[in-house]
Amino acid sequence: MATFISVPLKKTSEVDLLKPLSKFITSAYPAGEEQAEYLRAVDELNKLRKSALGRPLDKHESSLEILLRYYDQLCAVEPKFPFPEVMLCLTFTWKDAFDKGSLFGGSVKLALASVGYEKTCVLFNIGALASQIASEQNLDNDEGLKASAKFYQMASGAFAHIKDTVLSSLNHEPTMDISPETVGTLSQIMLSQAQEVFVLKATADKMKDAIIAKLANQAADFYGDAFKQCQLKENLPKEVLPVLAAKHCMMQANAELHQSAVANQKKRFGEEIARLQHATELVKTVASRYDEYVNIKDLSDKISRALTAAKKDNDFIYHDRVPEVKDLEHIGKAALVKSTAIQVPLSQKFTDLFEKMVPMQVQQSLSIASSRKADLVNRLVGKLREATNLCNGVLASLNLPAALEDLSGDSVPQSILEKSRAVVQQGGLHSIEQLIKDLPELLQRNREILDESLKMLDDEETTDNELRAKFSQRWNRTPSGDLYKPLRAEGSNFRNVLDKAVQADQVVRERYNTHCEMIALLCKPESELCAAIPSANPANTLQGSEVVNVLKAQLQQLDEVKRNREVLEEEIKAVTFDMTTKFLTALAQDGAINEEALSTTELDTRYGAHTQRVKQNLCAQDDLLAQVQTSHQEFATLKQSNAEANNREEVLKKLASAHDSYVEISSNLKEGTKFYNDLTEILLRFQNKCSDIVFARKTERDELLKELQQSIAREPSAPSFNVPAYQSNTSSPAAGGPTPAPRTVFVSPLLHKIN
Repeated sequence: MATFISVPLKKTSEVDLLKPLSKFITSAYPAGEEQAEYLRAVDELNKLRKSALGRPLDKHESSLEILLRYYDQLCAVEPKFPFPEVMLCLTFTWKDAFDKGSLFGGSVKLALASVGYEKTCVLFNIGALASQIASEQNLDNDEGLKASAKFYQMASGAFAHIKDTVLSSLNHEPTMDISPETVGTLSQIMLSQAQEVFVLKATADKMKDAIIAKLANQAADFYGDAFKQCQLKENLPKEVLPVLAAKHCMMQANAELHQSAVANQKKRFGEEIARLQHATELVKTVASRYDEYVNIKDLSDKISRALTAAKKDNDFIYHDRVPEVKDLEHIGKAALVKSTAIQVPLSQKFTDLFEKMVPMQVQQSLSIASSRKADLVNRLVGKLREATNLCNGVLASLNLPAALEDLSGDSVPQSILEKSRAVVQQGGLHSIEQLIKDLPELLQRNREILDESLKMLDDEETTDNELRAKFSQRWNRTPSGDLYKPLRAEGSNFRNVLDKAVQADQVVRERYNTHCEMIALLCKPESELCAAIPSANPANTLQGSEVVNVLKAQLQQLDEVKRNREVLEEEIKAVTFDMTTKFLTALAQDGAINEEALSTTELDTRYGAHTQRVKQNLCAQDDLLAQVQTSHQEFATLKQSNAEANNREEVLKKLASAHDSYVEISSNLKEGTKFYNDLTEILLRFQNKCSDIVFARKTERDELLKELQQSIAREPSAPSFNVPAYQSNTSSPAAGGPTPAPRTVFVSPLLHKIN
């Protein structure tokens, strides 16, 4: 009869994966078949968690398969969702497997918003269930022995993996059951039991005594290491330490028994007796100290019979000298077991529910690449628009082309009439004034949404801090201040964006105030516009002159440059490309994405020609403007100059400049309105994120508060005390305060005894 240790499963609270993951998908992916497919996958993931963790599991491979599939899916889904961010509002709560609580206190548990924590706890349960399945095997047949050894090695591997990864996965102090020290000890125990199973198998297969002795001696060595590690673990059940000590002695005794048979075969009869005597001492130690934990009778009887026979033969026949135990040759060791490495996927039947979804690293790289592209496009388009504004400004300062159209000196130049009609068609002053009036309302709406969102975080964090101060270490959950850091950084960014927008709005208002009088004049009928423009002596003598013809030709060339610029701007905006494939390839080949290098190379390829054309366009304009300014100086010299002409030209310049300013102000205000409306949608999503996480935190807080209140209510109100002697004879004395019930730590039964 053999005794084996199994590990209890950790227990978890129910978590709704459906709502937060679905919310992320609907916000990140447009409506369509792709979104619908991912939403169905989320539903399947939610069901898979309930199957793996939401019900009692049988000690069978089918139950282990469900756990393996869920672990594999967690590993596959982790890089595809922003789990480290607060936007998912997912908190996983797990209880310490070995802490079952007591009459006066609840069991230890930890809640973390970390999928790494969930993976660690699921892997712990994989190791625990594997240990239970191994302990349930029938060791009287070869299949049972093989299965038991396989599952013990799997359990050892699971616990060893947690030991290596738990601290980096959690970034938080773990519960004792998953601490590196505890899982390291559990891994060693499982490895020891796997080696013991191979000793049983070698014995059943009637292998050579020398081989069995080495296998048993290695098992004794493994158990000795496990015993040393376990001595420092107060959180493990009290039964574990004596079982390990007993197994260490029993495996040593088994090794000596089989090595004595080797000595007999080599006719070293004295050595045979010495080893059997040592084995007898070992089993006596087990029988006297650990009899309630293990069955030593079969092994003890076998050793006793062998020792009796050996002594009898040596006394009557061989008379060989019996050496001291310390003089015996050391028995060799042979390890046939090792911890099974954790390599995803663990399940051979695993299929990724989110196979088509790109990892978050790719999504983030795509987002950065998109921003990089937008910056380049904005920079190129900005240069083109700045050039257009410069050109318009220079021409307006020279009163061109109005000066060429105004040679009569008493009519409204055609270009001014066209500008007037353009302003009227776009709504005139009323349109701009309405846009300016709407901006403060839009700004205020966004400020209120942002303020309300941050206030929700402030209120919840204040409550969390008060409860943490009140309950101290009992308030065992992630501080709200730490959890809200990403949200507060996001809120601060929104605040800065709004402040900059206010400054930009003020610049637009000041520009409008500067030009509103002339814009209003442009909105007048032609007759009123003509009356408002001062008359001047005609300059008919310049009509048809060479300088006028040269200026007109140069202005036509400038118009052509501006038209080419408009076409070029549309072409730049129309460039599209997808970096997904290149990022996925880089991630698969290198394990990382050098987004900057890949994006820069692609942008150079896609926009290199456009960048060159922008430079050529700007250079062409610079050359033409220089020529226009030179020609205009000659034109101004030839043109009759007097006070009336100068006044008229000044008004025409202001009207041309007012038109250009109107177009720019109108464009800025429309962009500002769109910006505020778009920001409102973004802030509403931010508000929803804040609301969701605050609601989740309140739910978690209420649950934890309820448990603490129940725990406090059950605590004794006073320590133990002695009753005075004169009260000791009363009918119902109070002998002392209540005594806490002992804490049960391993699932029952802890020890599996197998025939």
